[in-house]
Amino acid sequence: MFLGPHDLIGTVSAQYQLIDNSLAEVEEDAAVLGEVEIATYLEDVPTWRRVGDSITGAFRIRYHGGVAMIVHVADVERLISHHADIDLRWDHVRFTITTHDVGHKLTLKDFDLAKRINAIAAAHEAEPV
Repeated sequence: MFLGPHDLIGTVSAQYQLIDNSLAEVEEDAAVLGEVEIATYLEDVPTWRRVGDSITGAFRIRYHGGVAMIVHVADVERLISHHADIDLRWDHVRFTITTHDVGHKLTLKDFDLAKRINAIAAAHEAEPV
């Protein structure tokens, strides 16, 4: 049976809804994090790495699976009003996160979004690179 993009959205929609609801809400305060705080929060997302004033994470997934995963990430991003830069390739997706509103610095919002992306990636069976 052929599943179109709307069918795929429906099948995983409940999964990422549960994932989104299970993660802690981000405080409205988008205070810039210090070096010690950044190092501590990076321990919570070990597959992500710091690149300057951003964090980046990549996941191995085939192209069309990556498209579906990006749609779910975008839905969550819209709900929390925080967005990653996304680079889709044929065999992986890379996300880069920083808080633009505070001058492209790292805040708690960035690490919260990384955790949400990790959970969505797991639901799509995408492997961290």
